[in-house]
Amino acid sequence: MQSGKSAAASAKESASNMAASAKSGMEKAKATVQEKGEKMTAHDPMQKEMAREKKEERKHEAEYEKQATKEHNAAQKAMAGTTGTHTTTTTTGHHTGTTGATPFH
Repeated sequence: MQSGKSAAASAKESASNMAASAKSGMEKAKATVQEKGEKMTAHDPMQKEMAREKKEERKHEAEYEKQATKEHNAAQKAMAGTTGTHTTTTTTGHHTGTTGATPFH
């Protein structure tokens, strides 16, 4: 049953990572559109430069949030994999007990 939990954790991580990437892409696109609007209404080159810098800052923030979400998802998956129980069987077929950690084999 351990592999079922692992597969579910992987699927959940993948779905969350895809959502984070999509959200990041949308935020970057919104930043670009906002920059273009601000540049069209700005008459001063300084205002246009400020609009560009604001766009870059928003894009970096979106990328940071995406990476933080992916790291969080990986940590959650790793924790899910180590909290299961595992029963060990000897070569004679007798159970030796359960452990709280996931086996490495």
